[in-house]
Amino acid sequence: MHGGPQRVWEAGGCSSGCPAWSGRRIMSLLPESASFEELVQDYFLAVRGAGLMLSALDTELVTAWAQEGVPFEVVARGISRSAEKALWDARPGEPVLRSLRACRRQVETEIRKYRDLSAGQGEEARPASKKRPARSWEEVRHARLCTALRALTEREAALAPRVHRLLDTVLACVPREPSAMDQQEAWALMALLRALPFPERRSVWRDARTGEQQLMTARARRVARRFRLQAAVRRRLDMKET
Repeated sequence: MHGGPQRVWEAGGCSSGCPAWSGRRIMSLLPESASFEELVQDYFLAVRGAGLMLSALDTELVTAWAQEGVPFEVVARGISRSAEKALWDARPGEPVLRSLRACRRQVETEIRKYRDLSAGQGEEARPASKKRPARSWEEVRHARLCTALRALTEREAALAPRVHRLLDTVLACVPREPSAMDQQEAWALMALLRALPFPERRSVWRDARTGEQQLMTARARRVARRFRLQAAVRRRLDMKET
């Protein structure tokens, strides 16, 4: 991982005074001009591992989410959390999720969290108030990821040096955008994967490739493989999704 973080610290990702993470989307490989609905459909079908289009009912649901006005990454997070919970129980050859509606509860929970935290950020702080300033959606995710990594060092002492390095470099600052937070978490998980002994890395990769659908497009396979690999790393390290 030598030199890795420096290559992706580009303008627009982190708070002032910290190196900035690239805001480039990693949850989808569609062009930046793609609509919210296109991004959600592309990501869901890739994570699901089957299908070429959404049902009429699922399309109505995506339209409703688009009207919420939240970033695509918030909805993608709800989809990935639902899919990860179902991933290890899915039978070989069966899709991880049968419909987008199966993600509805988790997605709407993420939307609610994002809007509540965004509302808190918009409130003017009272001079006499002793309450801590409201934290953003990215700050909450960043804090949870750091807490999960510190807990990991107690279970996996051999990974402690890598975790401490991550906390001092990759996770040294809080991203300002949801896409940058996704990028930061992905880098941390891949760094931990590389720190595992080779036989364990091979096992994680094997788990990630299980259930891969050959009928998917090359783009969808890349998105699906990335999702499954991160899920497999979290499973190996006993880390709940942050």
